[in-house]
Amino acid sequence: MNGTKYKVVIEKKKRTKNTYIKVKDNLSIFVTCNVLTSDHRIAHLLNENQEKIEKMLLKKIKQQKEDATFFFLGKQYDIVYTDSIAFQLGEEKVFMSHDFDLEKWYKKQALSLFQERLDFCYQSFTQKIPYPSLRIRKMKTRWGVCNTKEHIITLNLELIRKELKYLDYVIYHELSHLVYPNHSKQFWHLVEENCPNCKQCRKELNA
Repeated sequence: MNGTKYKVVIEKKKRTKNTYIKVKDNLSIFVTCNVLTSDHRIAHLLNENQEKIEKMLLKKIKQQKEDATFFFLGKQYDIVYTDSIAFQLGEEKVFMSHDFDLEKWYKKQALSLFQERLDFCYQSFTQKIPYPSLRIRKMKTRWGVCNTKEHIITLNLELIRKELKYLDYVIYHELSHLVYPNHSKQFWHLVEENCPNCKQCRKELNA
């Protein structure tokens, strides 16, 4: 990709039936396959999936850049490290000490804000549904999860870094699962009924 070379790590296992390709945090391409899979076959699969691998690499690089910068509700701030201030959010900059627990701060903000937006979305929801409990945690592959049996909605902590419209979209998405526990046409119609810009939000979140 752009002339850059990436390390390929191959792990062959007896019990693995299929071949899996992942991009690790160190940007190495990790291939897991059966012990009988030939190197020629692996090379063919890597070549065949080159476009998908490039997308995975770009997504991982983008995530790493975001993790190294301070974002709050969609706005980017320059980080200024200081020995005199534990944490202070300014207009364009954020001041913090080197040992400041940023994830703990994000969680504190998310606890109140996510609950506030859940209340708002629930009150405006077009279908009558049970009021769900809220949980917040970091997730690698999902923005939200809905436990339809126990009426629990789990939101990805990373949403605190995004604009509010994305948080609302994910909440409406999960609330809709309390009516349709699937991704049927009826489900998507209900999501759009409550969040008219859902298609755009979904596209931008998954970019």
